[in-house]
Amino acid sequence: MANPNNSDEAKERVAQRLHQMEESGEVDSAEAHAGQVERGHKAAISNPNNSEEAKQHSKQVLDDLQS
Repeated sequence: MANPNNSDEAKERVAQRLHQMEESGEVDSAEAHAGQVERGHKAAISNPNNSEEAKQHSKQVLDDLQS
C-alpha cells in the first residue's frame, strides 16, 4: 500500500481486503501464518544475497511443511 507506483484504486482495494480479512479473523489464523512462513522461505531461497546455508535451511523447512 505504501508503494508510490500503485494506483489509488489498487491501494483502496487492498485496504478493503485487509479490513475484510481482519474482521473475519483470517489475518490471525494459523493458515495465514503458515502461508506467510512458506512465502518467506521461498523468498529466502531465491534471494541471491542469502548464503547457501540459509537457502538449505529454508529448503528443509519447506520440505518439513509439505510432509
